[in-house]
Amino acid sequence: MDDAWADALCGGTAATERFAFGSATVGIGDAGTLIIVEAGDALDKSCVWNSDEVRLLGPAPTPVRQRLLQEPWERGTGDAKLPVHLTVRNSEGLLYLGTGSVTRAGTVLHPGRNEHVLTDCVLRLHSPLNKADLDRVRPPLSPTDLPNLEWLRDVEGNRASALAQFITGWHPAVSETVESPSVPAPPVDLPDGLRQFYRLAQQRPRCLGVQNRVLPLPKLQTDPKGEMLVFGEENQGGFFWSLLWTLDGPEADPTVWFREYDEPAIAEQEPLSGFLIQFSLYEASMGADYVALSCQLNVEQVDRLAQELLPVPLRPFWPGAPTRFYVAPGLVLHVSDEGGDNGFSAWAGATHRSALAPLSDVPVEWDQFDG
Repeated sequence: MDDAWADALCGGTAATERFAFGSATVGIGDAGTLIIVEAGDALDKSCVWNSDEVRLLGPAPTPVRQRLLQEPWERGTGDAKLPVHLTVRNSEGLLYLGTGSVTRAGTVLHPGRNEHVLTDCVLRLHSPLNKADLDRVRPPLSPTDLPNLEWLRDVEGNRASALAQFITGWHPAVSETVESPSVPAPPVDLPDGLRQFYRLAQQRPRCLGVQNRVLPLPKLQTDPKGEMLVFGEENQGGFFWSLLWTLDGPEADPTVWFREYDEPAIAEQEPLSGFLIQFSLYEASMGADYVALSCQLNVEQVDRLAQELLPVPLRPFWPGAPTRFYVAPGLVLHVSDEGGDNGFSAWAGATHRSALAPLSDVPVEWDQFDG
């Protein structure tokens, strides 16, 4: 369609006012809302993100925020809502994707205007795109250098080396123009594995975690009885990880204890050396820009996923939902046993869309697939 036809969806050119929302254009009219994004694929621009989602990056002007987030949608009688029409501009013109609904939005308080500013927004298409149409509006990009799997060879022999290779390969170092924070001396004598982890975090602080976290050195603490050194915690404080703390100094590769508050502590199946690899893999997948996730899988589907990747030779991570890891270049998949009738959940994280390719033909109904 051309722009005149697009404006007609909102009530006509004369009745439609257009606004810039970052690199996107938003048309507001009495009959509906029009959103235009440019064809392409980028983390820092509005675009079609996957077959189900269009992502907008702002900031957005006040009328757009009000239209998308605040205005009452009902017009006239009944439950009719103003439609949000989604389009993509490429060399062919405007391609119509269909209608969609806001599923997630971010706002910040503007200090001078005493109002919230819409910073980003995700709209879910009511009818998903097929692969051919997705390739038209989000042309596939060739991968950059994907993190390799050299570290995997050292998991069973030299875990310190495996941990360092994975973290430095997956997480880019902080910019040299940003002064790296100095690391204070630890408040207690730490095992070598944890010391190494904190050294790696100096240049790659993201390895401390994005879902759960290893505590920064200044926040290391003992439990109320002074028997355990608490070094990691769940993002909402629901559980924590600790090491036995003795005056004789730490063990070379101590047991890691998992504990939910008011519940007995449970030993992780891997000692600290394996736990830190597992923690790093889990957080890498959870914090990745490109993900694939499915919440209910059966044994056959898990086996099929595992066939496409390489297993990490470690015993299951996290007693709350025993979790195993599978990898490919630039990809980490973790599969958790949810217990009973809940089956398994799977979450894959990738450094580039193309790294999700091994999963694209597996017969799994993905809740989100960014490949």
